[in-house]
Amino acid sequence: MRIIRLKEVIECTGLGRSTIYKYISEGSFPKSVSLGDRAVGWVESEVMGWVMSRIEARDAHESLTAESPLSNQPIG
Repeated sequence: MRIIRLKEVIECTGLGRSTIYKYISEGSFPKSVSLGDRAVGWVESEVMGWVMSRIEARDAHESLTAESPLSNQPIG
């Protein structure tokens, strides 16, 4: 198990600091782990699991859209 700091979480997710903390408060992003009085980190596997769930949600949405009868209709 590896603990990563905020800088690496930002790099892995492409999210900004405030968005990460917003998602944590909404319960949709892994919570940080206290490393000391003024230091926190995240469990790398939890962050990567969150990233994978976003990819899976995207892929599921794309497959539903591709199967939709409306997606085969010409526009205009």
